Amino acid sequence: MTTTTKYLIVSLPVQSAAGESENSLWRRLQDSVSRNKVDTPLYRFTVPRFKSGTTFNSLIDLSDELVKSNVLIEGVAHKIRRQIEDLERDGGAESGAPVAVDGVPVDSYLSRFVWDDEKYPVKMPLKDIVASIMSRVRKIEDRLKVQAGDYTSVKNKLKSIYKKKSVSLVTRDLSNLVKPEDIITSEHLTTLLAVVPKYSQKDWLSCYEFLDNFVVPRSSKRLYEDNDYALYTVTLFHKVVDNFKVGAREKGFLIRDFEHSPEAQESKKDELEKLLQNEDAMRTSLLEFLYASYGEVFSSWMHFSAVFIFAESILRYGLTTPFLCTVLAPSTKTEKKLESILEGFCGFANSKYWKSEGDDLGEESHPYVSSTINVV
Repeated sequence: MTTTTKYLIVSLPVQSAAGESENSLWRRLQDSVSRNKVDTPLYRFTVPRFKSGTTFNSLIDLSDELVKSNVLIEGVAHKIRRQIEDLERDGGAESGAPVAVDGVPVDSYLSRFVWDDEKYPVKMPLKDIVASIMSRVRKIEDRLKVQAGDYTSVKNKLKSIYKKKSVSLVTRDLSNLVKPEDIITSEHLTTLLAVVPKYSQKDWLSCYEFLDNFVVPRSSKRLYEDNDYALYTVTLFHKVVDNFKVGAREKGFLIRDFEHSPEAQESKKDELEKLLQNEDAMRTSLLEFLYASYGEVFSSWMHFSAVFIFAESILRYGLTTPFLCTVLAPSTKTEKKLESILEGFCGFANSKYWKSEGDDLGEESHPYVSSTINVV
């Protein structure tokens, strides 16, 4: 069963007026988490100082876009993870295989996150950085839709073929059930295929020879049987085919129209083999793309989260207040205790006010800035 790990990227205000620094706040946080026995990893999360000249107005304008974009990125990341699991099951592998970001597990990547200034120069305006991140994610999503659509198309064709083979003998394709030696075709003789109810087989065997005078005795042979019906051959003269069909129908037996064609049967076999080969190749190619894309999307998500934390921290604490960023992943049992500890580091804020308000995502708010990263 797939599990989800909930990571929190948190920023805490540095009380610089009281002589505190980011490093001293970091040490106090480590000590508090350890002393209170909170079950969580604790990493520094480095957020760059973005382009100077950032104003409250520009951040407020960007805030709504950040919330919407975060939902989109998270959705793409989770979609990729689900499709990886689906494809692994298609290939007979166990689901839940670990994924990597920049060649390392997610937890390791979070513990050593470094802003990629080559991809996203910090001198760019924040809105341009966000636009660049979202452009990368959307391109991956668009390509994924195409590749996944092609793979699904091949799978649906295979399902259609298998479905035709699994349906009732009344309607299914009979070509793979009939061998060339089962059919007699000559100037005077022909072989018909009769669909007989499973529990009426004795009736068929006792009466088919008497449905017309020109039926070859003991010519009926059972070829196949499913849960409801059995498929029999019967050989007779061409000239009585129509009369025989009428007589069979009156007895409750169905004569299927069938023209044996070795060429058509071989063509269907070749088509099936080609589809199976295409499915396997496309599954492998799509799986490789998904693994690579997950790393790229998750990396984009973390860069986006850094922008989100920076913007929200400025709006929350002010332009001149420094802040410490950290990554945590508390267990469910200790999450409330951790929240209380973090709130204690925001002494200048009115905790009761923040607890009574909800944020744009409908989650409980706190005096500190927090972004949730659910990793499947």
